[in-house]
Order: sequence, then C-alpha cells, then structure tokens
Amino acid sequence: MLPFGAMSATSEVPAAFRHAATRPGALQLLGDAIDDIRSRRRLVRYLVQADIRKKGADTFFGNLWWIIDPLLQMLVYVVFVGLILDSGTPDYPLFILAAILPWKWFTTSVNDAASAVTSQEKLIKQIQFPKIVLPVAANSAGVVGFAFGLIPLFAIMLFYPTRISPYLLLIPVIAVVQYLFTMGMAFLVSAVNVFFRDLGNVLRHVLRLWFYLSPGLYSLALLDATPLFQENPVLSFIAHANPMPILFEAYRAVIYGTPDGLPGMPDWGGLLALTVGSLLFMAVTAIFFKRLEPQFAKVL
Repeated sequence: MLPFGAMSATSEVPAAFRHAATRPGALQLLGDAIDDIRSRRRLVRYLVQADIRKKGADTFFGNLWWIIDPLLQMLVYVVFVGLILDSGTPDYPLFILAAILPWKWFTTSVNDAASAVTSQEKLIKQIQFPKIVLPVAANSAGVVGFAFGLIPLFAIMLFYPTRISPYLLLIPVIAVVQYLFTMGMAFLVSAVNVFFRDLGNVLRHVLRLWFYLSPGLYSLALLDATPLFQENPVLSFIAHANPMPILFEAYRAVIYGTPDGLPGMPDWGGLLALTVGSLLFMAVTAIFFKRLEPQFAKVL
C-alpha cells in the first residue's frame, strides 16, 4: 500500500475504471455525484469557510469588499448609462443594482469554479476524495457574497421607499433557481479547465459579453421594442431563452417593479422553466464531471 501523501495518479483512478470492461453508465455517475456531495457536507462547509476567510484576508477592506464592490459597479453604470446616455429610467440606481448583485454572484462563482480543481493540484495528487465537492464549495461560497450584497441593496431602497414591499421576501426563492443554474456552470467549467487551462482567460471575456447581451443595463421589454428584434423573431427567442434575463427580470419584479409601477410577482412560468432546465443542465454537467474526474490527477 502506498503511504499517505504518495498516492500515484493511477491509484487515484477508481477500480471500476481501471479494471471493468465497461465504464459506469450515466445514471450511476449521477448517483455517485449525489452521494459524493451528500456524504461530504462537512468538507464542503469547511471549504466554503476557508474560501471566505481567504478572500477576506487578501484585500484591504476584507469582507467589506462584498458590500463596496457592487456599489462601485452601480456608480459606474449610473454615470455612464443614466447620466451620459440619459436612459430615462426612473430610480435607475435601484434598477441597475437589482441586476448587478445576482450577476456578481454568478461571475464570482463561475470564475472561482474554473480554478477550483486546478488550484488544488497538490491535494488531488496526494489524497483520494471526490473532486466534485470543489466546484460545489466555490458556488456555495458565492451565496455568502450575494447575502452581503443585499446590505447595500436594502440601504439604497431607503431612498426609494415606495419600492419597498413584502415581495422582497421572494428574493431567496429566485436565488435558489440561480444557485441551481450556477452549479451546472460550475461543474462544467471546473472540469474543462483541467484540460484547457486557457479557459479562465476566455471566460472573463465571454462573461463580459454575456452581461451586455443580457438586460442588465436595460429591460427586456425595451429590447423587444427595438425594430431589430421585432423584425427578427429568432433574435427575440434567443434573448428570452437566455437564463440571465429570466433571473434579472425576476429580481427586478420583486425589488424594482416597472418604471411606472410598484414591485410585484415574478414570472413564475419563466422561473419554473429555468428551474427544470437548470436541474437537467446540472445533472448533465455532473455526469460530465464524474466522467472526467478519474483523469484529473494524471493531467494535473
């Protein structure tokens, strides 16, 4: 038996992969992924706590940066879009912050997940453990940042008291849907980045483009009213199929409402469709992750 800390890349590969004539099926891999996450809940919690402490220690403002950063982003967009381009949207700081907060959570989780496996190279080569807990921890740590971001949101809402309503209690419901979708993305990018290390660089540009193509700075209704989208149903379908507009519009419905109206219920049909799609996406990417997992130690 190899001593602890000297496990080879070959021994890291489960016996079912090294000796069985056939590889495990998709359902078995999905079941293994669920069991790995469920049985390693304490490890996930430890990794989340370690990530939070590390991020708080790496910056001058520490954990306060989770509050300051979205406010600074909001200020940039308010000056550029609200003042220079004169968007004409009432209460625009609240309008834009309702999209910035979930987007910051999404991008932080995806970027952290991209390096979740590769950053643990030494640990993976020394200890055999389910690697799928790494992207799970990266996404779960993002929830803490999102919770901190709600502090400046509620502070900003004090300047717009007419927007304060009981519908704010629905924010966690929408956040659960986002968590499921982001988890699928975390499984995907964390596995792919092991084999294509340039993914992290490409991902930043893709996410930036994704934000501008989503109604973060504008409403989906405004996009639908443009001649380009009215004359091209395909573009309109793509815009509505984008998961982020569904989330942005849901958050805005309960936080901001409409330019001429008060907050109200989100589009439950859209959220339900996104929930089902996210669960399927998460299952497929979890299977993809588990299929590649035996090769991680060898590639790293």
